[in-house]
Amino acid sequence: MQFPKKYQDLLKDETRAFVYLATIMDDGTPQVTPVWFDSEDEFILINTAAGRIKDHNMQARPNVALVIQDPHDPYRYVQVRGKVVDRTTQGADAHIDRLSLKYRGNPVYQNRTPGMQRVIYKIQPESFDRH
Repeated sequence: MQFPKKYQDLLKDETRAFVYLATIMDDGTPQVTPVWFDSEDEFILINTAAGRIKDHNMQARPNVALVIQDPHDPYRYVQVRGKVVDRTTQGADAHIDRLSLKYRGNPVYQNRTPGMQRVIYKIQPESFDRH
């Protein structure tokens, strides 16, 4: 699904917008986390550490909701409903370094801990609500 043209600026690295990622817990309640992201073609890519709550939730229940908020205007945002279509550790360390450069200006992610395995989630948008 094509990302709305009106909000494509929110996908640019220089915008540094955050995604608020909503996943579903085992008991059916929602869980929301602000995360760094980027995009590839029509997909939203997020990166997390294996074993975190969002990692567990997206593996068990791949339907997610996202809000991408304009960092310069909190009243401008786009809601995305989508589905996880891929989970991979391949290239995940390099990806978190790219996100660190985008959001922190540091080309090396500083919060690595020994044994941490990074994971990339590829999310396919299925619908958009625009505001």
